[in-house]
Amino acid sequence: MRFALRDRIALGLSLVAPLVVALLLVPFRTGLASTNLALILVVVVVAVSALGNRLAGAVAALSSAVWFDFFLARPFQRFTINDTNDAVTAVLLLAVGLIVSQLAAHARRLRVTTVIDAGLLARVHDTARLVQSAGSPDAVVAQVRGQLIEILGLRGCRFEYGSLLGHPARLEQDGTVVVDREPWDLERLGWPPGEIELRAAGNGHYRGRYMLRPSPDVVPSRQARLVAVTLADDTGAALDTAGPVSDG
Repeated sequence: MRFALRDRIALGLSLVAPLVVALLLVPFRTGLASTNLALILVVVVVAVSALGNRLAGAVAALSSAVWFDFFLARPFQRFTINDTNDAVTAVLLLAVGLIVSQLAAHARRLRVTTVIDAGLLARVHDTARLVQSAGSPDAVVAQVRGQLIEILGLRGCRFEYGSLLGHPARLEQDGTVVVDREPWDLERLGWPPGEIELRAAGNGHYRGRYMLRPSPDVVPSRQARLVAVTLADDTGAALDTAGPVSDG
């Protein structure tokens, strides 16, 4: 499975951060109640979850419970717990950490979705206004090209006018990707190698295509891909209004 850079960093922190914090708490383990020590580790879980995804949060919760057992619960430096209260605290740390990690990751996703929704909607409106104003089709092509690079996180993008050449992977109208006419699991596998075709058509007439060069570490949401398709359709509409039909 391919993760974004931010999620990979969070996954690394989910393994390291609980260990580091548990070691920092070792000098205080006899002076603080085990519940207080566990609460500090819960804060670590929340921080990692807010940065990364659900997997990072779950790993952080498990890592916190393990290092609480090893460093902060008697007998120290052993993966056993003699005190019943400490055992209950360790179990609760794991359970609460898992719950809080899922809530924090969900809150992060909602925040990101809200920002993305507003940004994508603004781009669609901007392009629609440009098309309706009977502006230059080349200006629409250029504007959409820049928008595609931004919303899909591309390394580059170019537009080809006219007929189809070859059979590259394609971003379809429903936001899915096909390779050799077979569905491609974008979420699990990431982008396929090479350029990705995004066709621009107006009134049923093929007008050209954007050739997308994806960034290997960025897998845009289905929503972002659907907006990309809408923007490409706007390009096709602008070109269809301006010139003769070039079916491909």
